[in-house]
Amino acid sequence: MPARYFTAEEANEMLEVVRPLAEEMIERRRALVQLQARDAEFTGTIAGNGGDFDPGELREVHDQMGEEAAAVARCVAGIHEVGALVKDLDRGLIDFPAQRAGEDVLLCWHVGETEVEYWHDLGEGFSGRRPLPL
Repeated sequence: MPARYFTAEEANEMLEVVRPLAEEMIERRRALVQLQARDAEFTGTIAGNGGDFDPGELREVHDQMGEEAAAVARCVAGIHEVGALVKDLDRGLIDFPAQRAGEDVLLCWHVGETEVEYWHDLGEGFSGRRPLPL
């Protein structure tokens, strides 16, 4: 049982808090993925002959990866703190627990949408989205 249930109106009001966190989460996640790709390049260089390898640059990439990962985690925690659920870090897909005829469902929103306009059953996920009202 979730900490709270949202009406569509409450979920839309909560977007004032959730939207900026979700947008930052996406940006930080993209930065983290780019840093992870750079780290993989270092791994390839080291596994090869290690030529032109700068340990200081690797250390900097690892430090930045830690900062970005911590920022993503802070965004997720902030979204969870209001009672919403992060479903996709890359897309900024957020669900809000709700009830329909006494059954648990999820109100569904993602970055780029202007408001919460969809819902789905617990087991269906994004592909099972249906337009509101419940």
